[in-house]
Amino acid sequence: MPHRTNPVVAKKGPYVVELEADKTYYWCSCGRSENQPFCDGSHKGTTFEPVPIKLDETKKVGLCGCKHTKSPPFCDREHSKL
Repeated sequence: MPHRTNPVVAKKGPYVVELEADKTYYWCSCGRSENQPFCDGSHKGTTFEPVPIKLDETKKVGLCGCKHTKSPPFCDREHSKL
């Protein structure tokens, strides 16, 4: 049975990235990915799942690096409480 642990804090702050319109990205929710802030499959064996992101327009966004956001995948400054 997969085990649930706390997510790994990959970065105490957001990853500011430009995402292209109509392209699907997968945000890493476990913090284990070597390809932060995106999923590389490192969540296998846990109950974490990647969060799909698809925007209607190309724009820069702040994706959560601490993995404790209350509004995944976007940074809500929850890292300031860690």
